[in-house]
Amino acid sequence: MPQSGQKTIIAPSLLSADLLNLQTEIDLITKAGADWLHLDIMDGHFVPNLTFGPEFVRQIKKISQLPIDVHLMISPADAFIDAFAKAGASYITIHPEADFHPHRTLQKIKSHGVKAGIALSPGTPIETVYPLLEIIDLILIMTVNPGFSGQKFIAHPLEKLKALRKLIDTHKYPILLEVDGGVDKTTAKEITCAGADVLVTGQYVFSKDMPVSSDVYKSRIEDLRKQ
Repeated sequence: MPQSGQKTIIAPSLLSADLLNLQTEIDLITKAGADWLHLDIMDGHFVPNLTFGPEFVRQIKKISQLPIDVHLMISPADAFIDAFAKAGASYITIHPEADFHPHRTLQKIKSHGVKAGIALSPGTPIETVYPLLEIIDLILIMTVNPGFSGQKFIAHPLEKLKALRKLIDTHKYPILLEVDGGVDKTTAKEITCAGADVLVTGQYVFSKDMPVSSDVYKSRIEDLRKQ
């Protein structure tokens, strides 16, 4: 679990928000208690979907004070680090499979004063992250395969999460552990007990079956945080 006294960080994924009314959605989710805004950047190449670019980050930065958590599901990622950093990203997370030299790409992220993260897909071995522990600020454990929102939760990556929690606590690495994929009231308890600091949530908070209001969003966020 997160360190004693540290609250779980909730990062709603804007991919699941009403994009035609995005400023309203951001205002409501901020009022509801969201800690970060999560952006899934997909290129239709590394993953079979296409979403946002740096200009989208720049526009969000104009209307929100919340940290912007950018998850790059693009290949190559290295070529776009400067643009996303300059647009206002607070965190930039890459997939090791997306770059020939992930360590160099992480260095480039940090050269902008931006926090650097590495993502582990369900099939990516935990050993991939070991040579990068001294440089990263965040590890994103994917509990779905990257590419689409609304997928069914995959439980086995939590074993990687537990092992990384123990490793980070033992060596006192200043690294946050984030989980993305199928996060809802049912899975949140299992995820936080396994050691997550940050929960990315999309359709559970931005549910199309609920009224759009800060009170509804607050209730969902509190459901996740109290697990």
